[in-house]
Amino acid sequence: MQGSANLNLMMKAARKAGRSLVKDFREVENLQVSSKGPGDFVSRADREAERLIRDDLTTGRPTYGFLGEETGETEGADPTRRWIVDPLDGTTNYLHGLPHWAVSIALEHKGEIVSGVVYDPAKDEMYWAEKGAGAWMNERRLRVSGRRQMIESIFATGVPFGGRGTLPATLQDLARLMPVCAGVRRWGAASLDLAYVAAGRFDGYWERGVQAWDIAAGMLLVKEAGGFVSAIRDGDDPLGKGAVICANEPLFDPFRRIIRGE
Repeated sequence: MQGSANLNLMMKAARKAGRSLVKDFREVENLQVSSKGPGDFVSRADREAERLIRDDLTTGRPTYGFLGEETGETEGADPTRRWIVDPLDGTTNYLHGLPHWAVSIALEHKGEIVSGVVYDPAKDEMYWAEKGAGAWMNERRLRVSGRRQMIESIFATGVPFGGRGTLPATLQDLARLMPVCAGVRRWGAASLDLAYVAAGRFDGYWERGVQAWDIAAGMLLVKEAGGFVSAIRDGDDPLGKGAVICANEPLFDPFRRIIRGE
């Protein structure tokens, strides 16, 4: 299926950044044994990937705004449109030589995400969606899972690290959820967690303390694959609050009630 000109631009930028990241990823294992370690190297790879994406997107659409993890926000001449970019989601995985990380690019129009791309270069899986046109992985149409029972379902989340303030709430979530489901996965890349919900690999996902660039594209994937997406608390904006939950229709309400502690 052929997407719009904007979507094609996003996919091209994601693939270019992915090639750059894969090349650098091959060096990470060698750097693990060096005295300095790979941290500085990975930071440079991350910044270079964002530069490549930004150059492609701003050349193709010079009036759009840009919000990137590495370079922050730049307002565009067109105030209604902006790119939201995470050049390397899953940095810790990348740093440790784990092949589970992604490039995430979303296009926002008048406050709504209308196009999204999540590219997993290590597996060459390109997840993409446009509002009203469905969600896809490469050439395959995606649908959320058809499971209806919590006890049969697996869920994904991010477990905070380094004493972050959302850790106590997440541990409480896990204590309530794990006895009533088939398992919880913590794979370390929010954009891919959402893509996997869209693909039916995970039955649901929730997380607190995420940034807009982590989840913007993935949220659209889930919606276009037939899933439900919201903030954890009613009335909140998941992109603004950084607290998101999603699942298929049968699981969404019971799952959200458990995470809310209701």
